[in-house]
Amino acid sequence: MSESNHIAYLSYDGLTDPLGQSQILPYILGLEVKGYSFTIISFEKPDTFLAGRIIIERIIEKKKISWIPLKYHKRPPVLSTLLDIYFLWRTMRKTHNQNPFAIIHCRSYITSLVGLRMKHKTGVKFIFDMRGFWADERVEGGIWNLKNPVFKIIYNYFKKKEKEFLTNANQVISLTENAKQEILSWNIKSAPIVVIPTCVDLNLFDPDKITKKDQEALRAQLRIHPNDFVLIYLGSWGTWYLTREILAFFSELKKQRNDAKFLIVSNDEINLEGYQNKSDTIIVHAPRHLVPLYISVANASVFFIKPSFSKKASSATKMGEIMAMNKPVITNKGWGDVELSISDSSTGYRVNDFSEQSVRDSLYWVEKGFAKSRQMAINLFDLDMGIDRYDKIYASIN
Repeated sequence: MSESNHIAYLSYDGLTDPLGQSQILPYILGLEVKGYSFTIISFEKPDTFLAGRIIIERIIEKKKISWIPLKYHKRPPVLSTLLDIYFLWRTMRKTHNQNPFAIIHCRSYITSLVGLRMKHKTGVKFIFDMRGFWADERVEGGIWNLKNPVFKIIYNYFKKKEKEFLTNANQVISLTENAKQEILSWNIKSAPIVVIPTCVDLNLFDPDKITKKDQEALRAQLRIHPNDFVLIYLGSWGTWYLTREILAFFSELKKQRNDAKFLIVSNDEINLEGYQNKSDTIIVHAPRHLVPLYISVANASVFFIKPSFSKKASSATKMGEIMAMNKPVITNKGWGDVELSISDSSTGYRVNDFSEQSVRDSLYWVEKGFAKSRQMAINLFDLDMGIDRYDKIYASIN
């Protein structure tokens, strides 16, 4: 590998995680074609690593990509993370000594602890791909309770490090324009900030590649009648997603349309205890390559995100994927760049609240017809656009 084009890519998410397959590998594969070589160091959860290791190895086979999977430690809290950071630092030093790299691309905060240290020690260029206001997400998501003095210390530590990352990085990457403007308002000497949202592989999420035969077979498998109205929820369940409001939305929809079915496509465990519409709710786990097919059988999609400070930086992958499949998106205000993504009623519907009237209004919008949303997905979330922006970043700081 040429040192000048050798990138070390660090991720605390695993390549075998769904997120790794949708939001890490596609970019790296596209950049490798442009002449870069990569050493990826990621933290893999034992179960997903066992199931997906061979798939990832086949994807990167014969490419200028080497992969060093490290075991993700979940317990005990805090100490396990410190252990992971130690292993990452040790691996980075060894890797750089054996095969020097020019740029260290750090995804989020944990890996940036090591990335910034490597910059100070070796002089390599450091990219802070922040993904969001991570420390605030942990607090607002109920993961860190600041009444606990340990979590208060950790929160303050990472807020201090956040400013160090922003001011010492050679480049900062934000998922949203909203988060970029928030950082600029802090009046710190931040590195240049480029906005790259979570992008979509438009070749995979292409409605023209879905056959009627496959749709009919999936509907039969799911026991969905051809005339049923299908509402789909896609992706992670819980924490930031307002699941109570989402289920209540479907319950109201069911009153409006007796033929409604709720299709939840998620790899998370979902508890519907006490939910009155279980018989009309279908929960499935789906590999990434089948997700477009599941979206294609839906009439509309829904997801609600908790509006908060940290969610200014949120870019929901599912929104671009659903829009790329020309399906209407129903969501709420107050997160990320949703006001830019759904700028009018032609590409999606933003509810003002979660009332019965909001359900009626959104259902009326879906049933009266809407302009196709794929063009908006192409304009905002095209994977090739994201790859080009990363390419320009690498070239500008190399």
